Amino acid sequence: MDPTVCLVLFLLHVVTVKCSTEPFVDVIVDRYDVPKVCPREVQTEDFIRYHFNGSLHADGKKFDSSHDRGKAFISQVGLGRLITGMDRGLQGMCVNERRRIIIPPHLAYGSVGTGEVIPPDAVLVYDVVLLDIWSTEDKVQIRTLSKPTRCNRTIVASDFARYHYNGTLLSGAPFDSSYSRNETYDTYVGKGHLIRGMDKGLLGMCVGERRVIIVPPFLAYGESGSGTRIPPQATLVFEVLMVDIFNPKDDLIVEVKEVPEGCTRRTVTGDYIRYHYNGTFQDGTAFDSSYQRNSTYNTYIGMGYVIRGMDKALIGLCIGEKRRITVPPHLAYGEDGVGDLIPGSAVLIFDIHVIDFHNPKDPVDIKVTHKPEECKMTSEADDLILYRYNCSLMDGTLLYSSDNQNSPSTTTLGANMVISGLETGLIGMCVGERREVVIPPHWGHGESGAGGVPSSAVLFFELELVELQKGVPEGFMFVWLGDSPDPLFPAMDLNGDKEVPLEEFSAFIMLQVEQGNGRLRPGIDSDSIIKDIFNNQDHNKDGKIVEDELTSKVVEDSEQVKRDEL
Repeated sequence: MDPTVCLVLFLLHVVTVKCSTEPFVDVIVDRYDVPKVCPREVQTEDFIRYHFNGSLHADGKKFDSSHDRGKAFISQVGLGRLITGMDRGLQGMCVNERRRIIIPPHLAYGSVGTGEVIPPDAVLVYDVVLLDIWSTEDKVQIRTLSKPTRCNRTIVASDFARYHYNGTLLSGAPFDSSYSRNETYDTYVGKGHLIRGMDKGLLGMCVGERRVIIVPPFLAYGESGSGTRIPPQATLVFEVLMVDIFNPKDDLIVEVKEVPEGCTRRTVTGDYIRYHYNGTFQDGTAFDSSYQRNSTYNTYIGMGYVIRGMDKALIGLCIGEKRRITVPPHLAYGEDGVGDLIPGSAVLIFDIHVIDFHNPKDPVDIKVTHKPEECKMTSEADDLILYRYNCSLMDGTLLYSSDNQNSPSTTTLGANMVISGLETGLIGMCVGERREVVIPPHWGHGESGAGGVPSSAVLFFELELVELQKGVPEGFMFVWLGDSPDPLFPAMDLNGDKEVPLEEFSAFIMLQVEQGNGRLRPGIDSDSIIKDIFNNQDHNKDGKIVEDELTSKVVEDSEQVKRDEL
């Protein structure tokens, strides 16, 4: 063997023997597992909680273990409550750090030992993991993780808060989570319903804010701990997300977003309203939307059909107005909430858009926008009219228009051919006149609606009368506009031959119409009307009317004469 190699081996052997036999003069610390992040190190007078295994250096025999007892060891450092070696060996330690502390006898139990457990002059080895650090000077620590750009309100004492949290010990071991229960933690703040540290740590939070709250043991559960998850003297770490805030004294908050120009009427108690809304919680989570159902929410105002907060907030609105309404739970669904949809004690936010409203006592509202200078004749019952129209909802949504048809619409007034409100709006018009007519649903299509018309919808019509043909009463085909000729038959017998065939009868009727003495029912072919009247007067069906037939017909069939009266 090489002499150099032999010399090295000999020297190593000497060093090894010397190290193993020379007594320790101070504590030896082996920091074999140190966390990457260490926000705090143990200092004199700190309290600590740690687990350890204690063994003899000489033979490795275990003499004590907190693990075996199932309970961490708690003590104060640097004030003589521990053996001197441990007081020194624990200095500068981080939570979750693992270290091996070797303590010589003169810094442990010396030449006396401790009975049969630790012999005299024993070198002790402690394998330690640090679980917690705190000081009597500690305060609640708050670290904001995120905060909304807009924060209209922060928590103050006596507020009620709903929040989610993850709770861990300082070592990171979890002890509780609201997320695992899928429900927020709901409580008053600053009234002693929480541990003192949380009462302090929640103050000043905004809805949507996230923060970490570190609570020292004496502001948490102290020496008693809580159940099996929180040991005595444990520092608690809460990662909190604030979901909701309100105060029992809160009233509605109404924020007007948009008011249409020319608002002449506002909602009052007893009105019936149709509106769209998006419903959210304070953190922005949606719980309902009329838009998703493609159907407005329809209700009476101030009569208890909706939550109290909405009943109040729906007063004083204009058609087309947009508002944001914040409703505290005592004016909404209270502590019970609504099933899985709305949790208990939830503040609700409604963004509403008023589509229309009316009162069950409302009449048809008529506004004349143009009237010709000359107006000699106006529309009335039994008249045949041609008119143009646009029919819209009150938010401007166009439903129907005569412009989409080949010609203006035609109707006979009084014949129940259109909704009653439209008929009312068409009465008394001149040719060329234009009107705006607002028709409440009880004058329109009512609660059932119609094709394209929502239930309980207020309708807005723009009308223009294009043509007017004066009519005759229901049940008549021809009427005299003054006194009829007396006697009648000689007037009908134009050629004086004592008989009136169809051609002569037709000429007589048309002459009366041209001279303004009589009127045929409009909207029906005049030749057909005249032929029907003639056939009803031609009693023996010989193709001509004689004076006796006319008289006989009047006597025999008064109802038929009423229809075709001459």
